[in-house]
Amino acid sequence: MKTLPTLILLALICFLHHSSASPLGPELVSAEPCCPDFNRRLIPKSKVKHVAMTSNSCKTTAIVVTTVCDKKSCLDPDWPFAKKLLVEFEKATDNNKSLSAPFNTTKCDEPKKQQ
Repeated sequence: MKTLPTLILLALICFLHHSSASPLGPELVSAEPCCPDFNRRLIPKSKVKHVAMTSNSCKTTAIVVTTVCDKKSCLDPDWPFAKKLLVEFEKATDNNKSLSAPFNTTKCDEPKKQQ
């Protein structure tokens, strides 16, 4: 009777070890997700909730923008718009003060899915 729970526990440990050794492993432990690629999509500051660089453990460096609708977009870190957005966001959030205009000033206007 004790053999089955032991086997299940061993299988779980093997699965977790295997998944943490995969290329997606850093994505599971870092605050910011890794980006497989990036784009140059203009995002209005009023819809920006958070901006940060990807983790150093990610293969691709990108600037991750989270919108007020909680959608994440990976921007080209060499794109002047993205660089400026990151600098302005960091200035706006210095000293842990709350986010001020022009960031995060609109609400998510996406229609909610019906259940």
